[in-house]
Amino acid sequence: MARKSVQKVVLAYSGGLDTSVILRWLQITYGCEVITFTADLGQGEELEPARRKAEMLGVKQIFMDDLRETFVRDFVFPVFRANALYEGQYLLGTSIARPLIAQRQIEIAEAVGADAVAHGATGKGNDQVRFELSYYSLKPDVTVIAPWREWDLTSRTRLLEFAEANQIPIARDKRGEAPFSVDANLLHSSSEGKILEDPALEADEIVYQRTIRPEDAPDRATVVAVGFERGDAVSIDGIALSPAALLTRLNELGRANGIGRLDLVENRFVGMKSRGVYETPGGTILHAAHRGMESITLDREAQHLKDSLMPRYAELIYNGFWFSPERRMLQALIDESQKSVSGVVRLKLYKGSVSVIGRESPHSLYAMKVVTFEDDQGAYDQRDAEGFIKLNALRLRLGALAGRRGGAL
Repeated sequence: MARKSVQKVVLAYSGGLDTSVILRWLQITYGCEVITFTADLGQGEELEPARRKAEMLGVKQIFMDDLRETFVRDFVFPVFRANALYEGQYLLGTSIARPLIAQRQIEIAEAVGADAVAHGATGKGNDQVRFELSYYSLKPDVTVIAPWREWDLTSRTRLLEFAEANQIPIARDKRGEAPFSVDANLLHSSSEGKILEDPALEADEIVYQRTIRPEDAPDRATVVAVGFERGDAVSIDGIALSPAALLTRLNELGRANGIGRLDLVENRFVGMKSRGVYETPGGTILHAAHRGMESITLDREAQHLKDSLMPRYAELIYNGFWFSPERRMLQALIDESQKSVSGVVRLKLYKGSVSVIGRESPHSLYAMKVVTFEDDQGAYDQRDAEGFIKLNALRLRLGALAGRRGGAL
């Protein structure tokens, strides 16, 4: 298939081997100007080397944006309002970062007059889908270049050969190949591939970068109080923090207590199963805290409805449909449910576990006078339960009698 003519392309650029090779490959293959965009999402790496490498490769327009607050406020927090878990376990750390990167890429493309965007996701993974569904949602006529689906650099050896032939600096550890690949942001780290590909083998301790071993965590529990307003965490131990600062602090607490490790075999959207090791220390604490806050502030049926919708919502995020109308509709419902989700939750952190040990809210629906085992002074008439039970049992009794060939009440 003939390639489209491209004048300018905005590349999602990390400065690593893959995207550096992609940068040069775009210049050679398309003969176009490449604008690089590097997002600081709290991955914990120095970003200036990426700028220097881009300059060395002839890039004139380099965008490096600190998006940590935007990431947590506008992407992470909405997902946590939903208590979203993909396949019951995964807190969507990689999935939720992609639409923000794509959104900023499109904004840059519009600002500089670029007619294309490019990413470094492979043709086997979910990220290509997440990036491109986001691109097309925001700029329907954009040209998308996915080098891994076009070129013949199909092995690490060929990438290294291309890099050397085109004077692209290669970090020494890249020559020896890292034993697994890592994607990280302020919410989590994800490790996949190579030594992790056999799901029968326990992950080596070198895989874990954001948490200490639960066995090595302190023998004394850490108690922390998380304050909420309208479903979003706003304080830790009474100290108000910005979204990114709050998640950073929860990450520190989670790391020190060995919290947030997950070894998962998941179903990729493209059809295959994959094994990944995730670390989400702060997110694991936040998830437990938010559920604790909802437990006393949400009406039963509202809570159950929200929980029933969560798997569909999580699947939309995982599959890349952040900007879809159905995700927006679900988000509106979820956000409506959060108006009363305010108060303080206390949690105990201990050797890899998170336990809610207390919760209070000015909007609490927990009525001690009604629920008490002591004298409730007429707040609840226990005789009412008899009629309630008989009405709920009616269909069961009728069904049982029908099974006895025409029995009657």
